[in-house]
Amino acid sequence: MESATPVIVAIDGPSGTGKSSTSKAVAAQLGLSYLDTGAQYRAITWWMVNNGIDVDDPVSVAAAAGKPEIVSGTDPQGPTITVDGVDVAGPIRTQEVTSKVSAVSAVPEVRARITELQRSIAASAERGIVVEGRDIGTTVLPDADLKIFLTASAEARAARRSGELKGADVNSTREALIKRDAADSSRKTSPLAKADDAVEVDTTALTLAQVIECVVTLVEEKRAGK
Repeated sequence: MESATPVIVAIDGPSGTGKSSTSKAVAAQLGLSYLDTGAQYRAITWWMVNNGIDVDDPVSVAAAAGKPEIVSGTDPQGPTITVDGVDVAGPIRTQEVTSKVSAVSAVPEVRARITELQRSIAASAERGIVVEGRDIGTTVLPDADLKIFLTASAEARAARRSGELKGADVNSTREALIKRDAADSSRKTSPLAKADDAVEVDTTALTLAQVIECVVTLVEEKRAGK
């Protein structure tokens, strides 16, 4: 794998489509680095909450956007994320952070700061990288070698997400996902959208293994065609 052509893969899509599981597995299988951009937005949101910043006040959020130092480890077998040297892999997944991340992510100064970070990580990935998020193919890495947009029905996504959240109510999870989609798709700065040249993969009726196989094939085809 070391001699293979480096390839930058952008995987976008809404919550619950299997982005993280797919991206990590594909990166591990192909010897690529991996970046979960959503974790970075969660990390900056966690920092805002922890430091008493009013996340509903865009001016306050914008003023603080440059303060936290966010470091993302890119090993797909064990991705890490720290804020000011503190491991926040667990804390950023709490319901409090989840409920506030859309508001923080919508602030242009936050997106500019995190986008710059994401681009520098992708540029320094010598073997290539799989970057997953919501605006990777459209905004962060518009020149990515391969762009994939994962979709799935709201019902399928809610079932998966409530399974991950152990005992969460499927209906309330579905409503939360739809609300998050609306917030992410309608924000003025870098909305969730499918890039014109992205390959759409509907994961509704596919197992995770099938989605991984599909994406690995797409990446290998792209590498072979270079």
